[in-house]
Amino acid sequence: MRQIYLDHAATTPVRPEVKEEMLPFIEGEFGNPSAVYSIGTNNKEAISAARRKIAALLGAESSEIIFTSGGTESDNWALRGVALVYLMKKESVHIITSSIEHHAVLHTTEFLERMGCRVTYLDVDQDGFVNPQDVENAIEDDTRIISIMTANNEIGSIQPIAEIGRIAHENGILFHTDAVQAFGHIPISVNDMNIDLLSASAHKFGGPKGIGFLYRRNSVKMENLIFGGGQERGLRAGTENVAAIVGMAKAAVLSCENMEEEMERERKMCRLFLQDLTDGTDDIHLNGPAIGENRLPNNLNVEFKGVLGESMLIMLDMEGIAASAGSACSAGAVDPSHVLLAIGLHPDAVKSSLRFTIGEENTLDELELTAGIIRKIVERLRKMK
Repeated sequence: MRQIYLDHAATTPVRPEVKEEMLPFIEGEFGNPSAVYSIGTNNKEAISAARRKIAALLGAESSEIIFTSGGTESDNWALRGVALVYLMKKESVHIITSSIEHHAVLHTTEFLERMGCRVTYLDVDQDGFVNPQDVENAIEDDTRIISIMTANNEIGSIQPIAEIGRIAHENGILFHTDAVQAFGHIPISVNDMNIDLLSASAHKFGGPKGIGFLYRRNSVKMENLIFGGGQERGLRAGTENVAAIVGMAKAAVLSCENMEEEMERERKMCRLFLQDLTDGTDDIHLNGPAIGENRLPNNLNVEFKGVLGESMLIMLDMEGIAASAGSACSAGAVDPSHVLLAIGLHPDAVKSSLRFTIGEENTLDELELTAGIIRKIVERLRKMK
């Protein structure tokens, strides 16, 4: 059976060039980077080279890139690490974030609330955007960190990060952004966008799973999340996953090489796909912002009124088509998407919504075929009601 994969926001296939880059460090170059002999020092230099490559893509210093196990760890560390600096001094901590953040942020702030921190969860508008004025209005004397995602994983809304970062800096507050869905897909400059801390994950842009990084501006003070040896300049203990690190760096470079062209290609494909879905079929609605510069170029989140999304997913899978009902990290959850509820959708509309996220390997022919199959499925399910 053919396979049409339209869930790149969940994970992406590892690029062939990335596999090739990783292979030497799985086979012959297997040494521990902390060792003093050549098979170890070769690994240490490979890590340093990867750090320089990723830093250059962000306009950062190589010393500001810390390798982690992925976006979840990076989010946890950014928030907990900053909060602990103040909590250990018995100082109060106020955090500002949004209601549509990934659970890696939301569950971390819930934990910090149990530790005595206060958290403001900002509402978003019907397209999923945070109002920078709301950020400014929420600032208190003890606001220590503001955390707003660069782009939403479910509806693709790209936040006004540079403006929010400017507000944070003008008030002497650290700014963190979860860029897991954005890095490698849209341009990011940590200096132009006033970012102090940034989280990213390799498997979202053609790299392996289980590796990511935290950008931490050198001036930022934060406590460690993991203790042990002196790896990552003493900031994160644990023997480095060298193969994954070099693979992530390769994937990052490849993702950024032709980014503008790929963004335009993906936007065009999404527009045509949405048009194909709506041709001849009523009550199909795009969730989130219009396709354009304020939405991730590869993201479509669509409500099929009167049809259960889970039923559609099963029938699509039988046709060899992979899509999603929301965040991959919440695939087993019973509760409806907190993101779609936050933008004002009725729970029935939330349950009728599917997310499609395209990648480099997808073609217009695949999307045209998928749209035709979806129209038939929707018609069949609506007749069954």
